[in-house]
Amino acid sequence: MLMRNTIFSSLLFSLLLIAIPSRAEDPFNLPLLNDGTSSIVSLESEYRLGRNWARILRGQAPMLEDPITYQYLEDLLWRLLPHSQVQDRRLELFLLANPSFNAFAVPGGVIGVHGGLILAAESEGELASVIAHELAHLSQRHFAQRLEEERRNRPLMLAGILAGILVAAADTEGGVAVMSSTMGASAQNQLAFSRRNEQEADRVGMQTLVSANFDPHTMPQMFSRLQRNYQFYGQRPPEFLLTHPVTESRIADSLNRASQLPDVREKSNSTEFSLIKARMDVQFAKSPVASLEHFRNSLSRNTSAYSRYGLMLAAIANQDFELAEQTRAQMPVELRQHPYVEYSRIEGLLQQENYTKALELTRQLLALYPDSRPVRSLNARVLRSNEQLSASLREYKSLARDYPNDTQIWFQLAETEGLAGNTLGVHEARIEYFMLTAQIDLALKQITYARRGKGLTASDIARLDQREQEARALRQEMKEQF
Repeated sequence: MLMRNTIFSSLLFSLLLIAIPSRAEDPFNLPLLNDGTSSIVSLESEYRLGRNWARILRGQAPMLEDPITYQYLEDLLWRLLPHSQVQDRRLELFLLANPSFNAFAVPGGVIGVHGGLILAAESEGELASVIAHELAHLSQRHFAQRLEEERRNRPLMLAGILAGILVAAADTEGGVAVMSSTMGASAQNQLAFSRRNEQEADRVGMQTLVSANFDPHTMPQMFSRLQRNYQFYGQRPPEFLLTHPVTESRIADSLNRASQLPDVREKSNSTEFSLIKARMDVQFAKSPVASLEHFRNSLSRNTSAYSRYGLMLAAIANQDFELAEQTRAQMPVELRQHPYVEYSRIEGLLQQENYTKALELTRQLLALYPDSRPVRSLNARVLRSNEQLSASLREYKSLARDYPNDTQIWFQLAETEGLAGNTLGVHEARIEYFMLTAQIDLALKQITYARRGKGLTASDIARLDQREQEARALRQEMKEQF
């Protein structure tokens, strides 16, 4: 089942980039923003298409709800972005709870990373090389290049993809079959175009890497790992699944390009990368016991930050809180005081239901990192655990204003409103959650339920009326797009 899910994910997350045939024979003859192609697909149109597709993604794919890892990836993305050629920088990052080696870019600034990509990367530069590559897909507007001649086929193609998503929710093989039939006989031409796009994304992405002070050789290193990943499964995936086709010639070409660029050598991985690697190893371990054994062995070989932090996390996962605290106490002071380590210590205290101590440490961490999204989210959780519901609601509402597309914040806000006995607040948070996950009918039902509440003010009714208009308009827009 895992292998089938991996294949389906690879197909789903890349077809939007390769589904539409191109009129251009020269892959490097890229459209300018004011040329005919760009006038057909404006940046704003791409943005709206991508963000509505993102709603479907949120509702269909399991997200990895790990604020620390998400923040790390977002920081890495924004480290690369100023050095890229991306013009519309309204990006949205998705972190998927999937152990497969994959990443994707969708028109409109949607970047997706599978948790397995972090597992596969052996350096921060390798991880950055994949993100830089996906940014290049966006900056070169490979989607817009493909749209002009076959515009009429686009709704049919996207409809087929979405049908596959819905079928795959219950039957992965069925979803793949629907998509395969949708692709039809044009798969080979689409793959050829995709390969040319990949070559262009390699070149542009490598320039981004160097400009951001990463070693360009990390890109061919990552390609080699991807190729070995295919070999591990004992067979080459079907052609239409190769959204990032890797060949010996492509690896050689990227090595040649890297040798001609400035020599930027990474001295070592950042502490943050090592800690995030440990988090992913615990996250995707076969079992908590297997994770504990892995990190015991790792720590016996070396006392790196990865080994120490990983053992602490594995101990917490096994509810061996004494071992977790012993491991933390034996860390060097710099590592023990790292915000990731303190965050995890507080998570352990929450599992132990030691809410008072958790609140004390959270306040200290918040004083040091008042603008940190993970720390603020943790603060809201801890406040709620301590039954300080008003303070927890203030934090969640503040987070929702700052990060309005974060479905987990809206979910937790609805839960907290419920504990506080605020029925209207529950409905309004759920409405937003369902809108963000493309569940428009459920959003409209919540509006209906909210209208039945007692004591609604004129302002409440007007707000619900506005939400209904927005929901119906969104449903119509998505119907036209997909």
